[in-house]
Amino acid sequence: MSAVKSNLSKEQERMLCSMFDQAKLSLLFKASVHGYSGSSFHQKCDNQGPTITVAYNNSALVYGGYVSKDFAQTGQDVYDEKAFLFSLDCRSEDFILRQVPVTNGQPAFNDGAYSPNFGSLIFLYNNSNNVLSNPGNYFNFDPAEIHGNDLVLTECEVYRVEGCGEYLTKPLRNIDWSPGKRNELMEAIKSWKPVITSVSKARVLLVGPVGSGKSSFFNSVSSVFRGHVTSQANTGSAGTSVTTQFRTYSILSDSSRNPLPIILCDTMGLESDSNAGVDIVDLTRILKGHVQDRYQFNPAVPMEEDGCKSARLNDRIHCVVYVVDSCKVKFLPDKTLEKLAALRRKVSRLGVAQLVLLTKVDEACPIVEDDLKKIYQSHYIERTMKQVAARLGVSMSAVIPVKNYSRELELEHDTDILLLSAVIQILRAVDSYFDDVDQDAEEGSLRV
Repeated sequence: MSAVKSNLSKEQERMLCSMFDQAKLSLLFKASVHGYSGSSFHQKCDNQGPTITVAYNNSALVYGGYVSKDFAQTGQDVYDEKAFLFSLDCRSEDFILRQVPVTNGQPAFNDGAYSPNFGSLIFLYNNSNNVLSNPGNYFNFDPAEIHGNDLVLTECEVYRVEGCGEYLTKPLRNIDWSPGKRNELMEAIKSWKPVITSVSKARVLLVGPVGSGKSSFFNSVSSVFRGHVTSQANTGSAGTSVTTQFRTYSILSDSSRNPLPIILCDTMGLESDSNAGVDIVDLTRILKGHVQDRYQFNPAVPMEEDGCKSARLNDRIHCVVYVVDSCKVKFLPDKTLEKLAALRRKVSRLGVAQLVLLTKVDEACPIVEDDLKKIYQSHYIERTMKQVAARLGVSMSAVIPVKNYSRELELEHDTDILLLSAVIQILRAVDSYFDDVDQDAEEGSLRV
């Protein structure tokens, strides 16, 4: 810590550090010492890596914003999925910590030559001890909860966030990264066969919030078997779902073009709005095999009967995979969690296998970004796996971290190993489902 003293109490610092993994805060800038000006801020805070801006007011609220990327006076809007605003309400004995994620598709901050500018909050506004508040621009929040509508600063500090991503003493899981393992996994997937003879392929439903990486997972697995990066399924980062139809995708095996024994089914993303995204009723009919490929979703209108077809075991979903962005586990809206919980109850009643794919692990954890082989040695990844397991109500063993292909042009061995390992776990889950299936229903329609 710098010789300049922090205004944070021990408890306040502990609570701010709880938003990260194994983090320490190192004071870079203190407005009462260095000046309430943008130039003083940049002199102390440029090119310092991840930082958290901490503001104080007379309403006993400590609030601000975190960014994982440098301030560098580029003059550009900077996109940062790890960024968030926060508020620590200290008006009672039990402090209340709140976090606000960056709005989908919006930048996190403007990297100008002036004071810290998070769009919705501009600190040291006009080189003064004032804050400009404009909710809805980059971040959306309730001003009363964040700063209590008290925009006069009693202090403003900026800390470098250090020590995120320390290593576990023992890897959470053991992965074989050897050169021959990739081909071994590919052959195991190609040769897999359902134990029930009336079923030709495993049908796997991918479900998750908008932008979580459902379509990207199919594209990534397909890329491994095609031998180059492909993008058959539409992907993007729009605030609403890019996928608008129910799609069933077969994966073709390298030059032979023979389909693999697994079909990945993609849907609209889950959204918190009850009239947006895929509906639980539609998902239930998909689970039961009543929805045809290319069915067009309309969240405002229930599925019509002509969208249905007879349901045999071969048509039903054999495993549901919930796809969650590891950068946003803490920010999943309550309404989205309620939808996921309702779906989980329905899937459990039907006895269908369930897993969780934790995507974008390289974006969430710096040590994983540097070396994917360290994925099961990262405190951050372990903690995120525990969080998503708790929030979705599954066991840790059901959570599978992966890295999808998103910006790469060529395949990478370590990425392929994680993707193929995930497919193996999915097929094992399908085997467990078939073990529990009523054999008397094998040749006819199943119980609903």
